[in-house]
Parts: sequence; C-alpha cells; structure tokens
Amino acid sequence: MFKSLYFNKFHSIILLTACISIFFVNCKTTPKEEDYKIIQSSVAKKAMVVSAHHLSTKVGNDILKKGGNAVDATIAVQYALAVVYPRAGNIGGGGFMVIRTKDGKYDSIDYREKAPKASTRDMYLDSLGNVIPGLSRNGHLAVGVPGTVDGMFEVHKKYGKLDFKELIQPAIDLATNGFLLTPLEIDRLNKFKPEFEKYNEQPNPFLKDTPWIQGNRLVQKELAHTLELIRDKGRAGFYEGETANDIVAEMKSGNGIITLDDLSSYHSKWRTPLVGDYKDYKIISMAPPSSGGIALLQMLKMVEKYPLADYGFQSQKAMHLMIEAERRVYSDRAKHLGDSDFYNVPQDSMLDETYIADRMSDFDPTKSTPSDMVAAGNFAVPLESFETTHTSVVDAEGNAVSVTTTLNSNYGSKVVVDNAGFFLNNEMDDFSAKPGVPNQFGLVGNEANAIEPEKRMLSSMTPTIVEKNGELFMVLGAPGGSTIITAVFQVFLNVVEFGMPLDDALFAKRFHHQWLPDVVLYETGGLTEASKQSLEALGHSLKDVKYMALVKAIHVQPDGALHGVGDNRSEDHAEGY
Repeated sequence: MFKSLYFNKFHSIILLTACISIFFVNCKTTPKEEDYKIIQSSVAKKAMVVSAHHLSTKVGNDILKKGGNAVDATIAVQYALAVVYPRAGNIGGGGFMVIRTKDGKYDSIDYREKAPKASTRDMYLDSLGNVIPGLSRNGHLAVGVPGTVDGMFEVHKKYGKLDFKELIQPAIDLATNGFLLTPLEIDRLNKFKPEFEKYNEQPNPFLKDTPWIQGNRLVQKELAHTLELIRDKGRAGFYEGETANDIVAEMKSGNGIITLDDLSSYHSKWRTPLVGDYKDYKIISMAPPSSGGIALLQMLKMVEKYPLADYGFQSQKAMHLMIEAERRVYSDRAKHLGDSDFYNVPQDSMLDETYIADRMSDFDPTKSTPSDMVAAGNFAVPLESFETTHTSVVDAEGNAVSVTTTLNSNYGSKVVVDNAGFFLNNEMDDFSAKPGVPNQFGLVGNEANAIEPEKRMLSSMTPTIVEKNGELFMVLGAPGGSTIITAVFQVFLNVVEFGMPLDDALFAKRFHHQWLPDVVLYETGGLTEASKQSLEALGHSLKDVKYMALVKAIHVQPDGALHGVGDNRSEDHAEGY
C-alpha cells in the first residue's frame, strides 16, 4: 500500500506541474541518482517514522535501525527538519512532545518559546491603543525566545539511548553537503523572497539572484557550523557563546528585544500530559500552554453520546454536531486558556463531564447556534499561515512519540540570524496583542493569554497518542494553526467511528469552526452542493479553503503492524521497517 512519486530534474515543466496538481500521487518517472521518492502511506512490521520531509524520515529510520529508540529518532528528525524543512523545521522556534513508553507510562515536555523579559502587555499597540498591523508577525520584534534546542537536550537526558552527537550528525551532513529541493520548497522560497530581502540585511542561503528551480540544491554552511557548536558544546553551543551572540546581534540590528540573559535563562519544562477517555479509547495529549489537549478532549466528550457511526461520515447530522462542539470549545479556548505558569487555567473544570454536558445543553439538532450567542462557559474558579510541523514515531519496542514544533508562519519572522543560518520564529503573534483582536489565524484571546515577560504563548498544537484496551493504538498530530485541533479530532473519529483505514481518514476532506469568525471552513471539493445546502438550511455560513492542517499519523493494526500515513496535502513521508 504505497503511494509514491519520483521527481527528476530533467523532466519537463508540464510533467512537474501535473505532478504537483495531483498532490504527488501516482506520478512516476524513472529514478536517477538524485531523485527522491515520497511515500505517503506505508506499512511496516517493526517501526515507523512519519515526518514532513523524505530526508528527515530517512534520518529517523536510520537511527532506529542503529538501535536508537523513538526519542532518539525524534531528536534526529527534529534537527534534520531544521535543515531540510526551513519554513517550519527549526532550531529557532519551539514545540511540545508527548511520549508513551513501551510499558505504558506517559510524559510530555513543553519547549514552547517564551516572551523576552523586556516584553510588555501593550508592545504591539499604537498611541491610541490599536494593534499595529504586522508588528507581531514579521521582523525582529515578533520573535519569542527559542526553546527547541533546550527541549531536545532535556528529552535526550531523560530518555535518550544513543549518544547525542550521533543524533545530530545527519543534520550537519545535510546542511554541509546540501540536498535537492522539493517542488513545494522551491515554490515557497520563491514566494517569500521579497520578505527575506525586507527583513535581512546580509545575504543568506535562501536568497539567490535567479528564481529557485527544479534541480537546485540548498547548501547551508552557516547552519552546519551552528549545529556543530550544538554537537560539541551541548546546550551552551546555542544559548551561550557564539550563537547566542549572533542572535543578540541580529536582534539589535532590527529593534528586537531578546538578550543574552533571555537565552541563557530559558528552560523547557516537563508537564503532566492530559489523559481522557472516549469510549474504549484513552487519549493522551498536551496540557497548557497548548490548547490542543483540553480542546480535543472537550470535543470528544461533547459528541461521545451521539451515534456518529450511524449518522455516517460528513452527513448533515454528523457535521452539524461536530461543528457545534467545535464552536463551543473554541469559545472556551478564547477566554480560559493560556500559560498555566502565569494564569490559573481551570483545566479540571473545563474537562468535568457535568460542565461539558452543560455546554451542549443548548445544542439544537435542527439549527446552528450563532456564535454571538455562545459565550465562553462560566464556572467557579480561583482565578499556531501555519508553518508548524509534526512528527510521529513508533520504535520496535513499542515506544511512541508525538511531537509538534513550529516557527508559526512560513519561515517565522522571516529573519535569518546572520552568521548562524537559521530562521527565527514569530510566535509573539500567538499572544493576545489586545483582548478580542484576532491574530493571523483569526483566533481571539483574553487575559489568560496576555503578553507577560517569560510567559509562553498559547498554542493550538495537539501532539496526541491513543490507546485502546491498554495497548498503543494511534500516534497523530499536525501543523495547521487553529485548524490543528479540529483536524486531529476528525481524523481520529474517521478511524474509530466511520471505519476508515488511516490513509482514507487522513486524505478525506476536512471542515473547521473556531467560534469567531462565525463561519464553517471546508476544503474545496469536500462537500457536494446538496451537503452545502443542507448545512446552510440549518443556519451555517460556509466558506471553502484550499486545505487545512497536515496530519501525520501511525495506526497500530490488529496484527501489530504499523500503518504510517503522511498527508497528501503536502510532501509528507511515511516509512518504516
């Protein structure tokens, strides 16, 4: 069950365009020395890696074959992605990792970016108190203190098996020797050239005088040196010394505010994963400052008592129910969720079954509930464009890792650190610049997600692991900004309620509602005219979009085999052994 694509630099533009237009499925040519193969659905007996790039997936599999465990493979994949997937793979950003060990123990680490110590609540507002357009999204002031490098060292210290130098070396080799660019990466590098020129004073590997074309290789010598410093000096190779000085110099060149103290004092944090039940399944996901875990568990509980399987996939009844659950959960997200180190997130109350039932008490199967009538739930409490990337890994012993990392937008802030060769994030946009004012994903927030020094911004990342009857069942997650949570929600239900094989569950068209704006987004071609009319008859407003979220998942088959699937909306690669 393989869906493969071969690209050759000597093929015509016509063939290339055709391949891209059908999402790289069933387009085959004769492989040559530098061709690559994208596999989006694969079954293996022992181990599986699914990531956003064929080379990073290969790196992960090589580590597993050398005797590394799932955490080792994940670390190697993350550093490889920092080289081969510059629009989202990163050492200049952050993320979340959920782990399930072979003996059924759960853990998670938060290496989300932090606001610099010089941050202020109103730093993106003008003298009249209005949000300054773009200030939190592009350029140096949009950057949060990166957490990825610290997170990788922390997780390796606790769970790693192979020597760290062995895990990072493949990324160094890829950066030094270069690699053949994929069509989507070529398209994005060309598309964002004006922004790269606007926010960077010095030449960098991502800029060239002529457009990037098929057959071009991306060589990143400065990034290779940065990775060598991390290899040789450990955490200090990034948060202190040469690289830290480069980051601070870059900040000063563009009125950024990250300091050497911000970098040296950054530390990731181990957090207790959220665990909840849906029928016979146990869901293990990420706690705040991710909103993903709480939101996913809330939505699943809201729909659990309804006969979704009987309703049928994307029937009017099923979609209406799921849309109304999404609407209510995103309303809660806007009011109650933020960094639990700074704000007393009412986590237990939000996941209380009585509260969840009350949130759905006004659900009407015959009509939609306008969002202006859906306030966030109340109870007595003591008061992430979307270029993120996800990796799912299962090793031969049964250890599983679900990790989502991000720069936020495509290429983050568009700022490349001079002499160090990597993009910095624009995660400050994930804070609420002003209560009620939407960020780039249309998400609104409140006091819980206001800017404060050293606070972590709220995220939609939803790295998730699922058990059934105490055994590993599924590993999944996605990039996609605000659509991450609903994509994970729908893919899971596609498998367990609608009986789809994992590849069909991922490739199926998706829909999304996030409370505000009060509109149902659906992927182009995903709804028939009759389906659209039936939903509009219930009062839903609909808008089609090209695609949303890019799920990467592994499903454990009844015979123990691993079915890995990467999303056909991109160049995801699934491969195991």
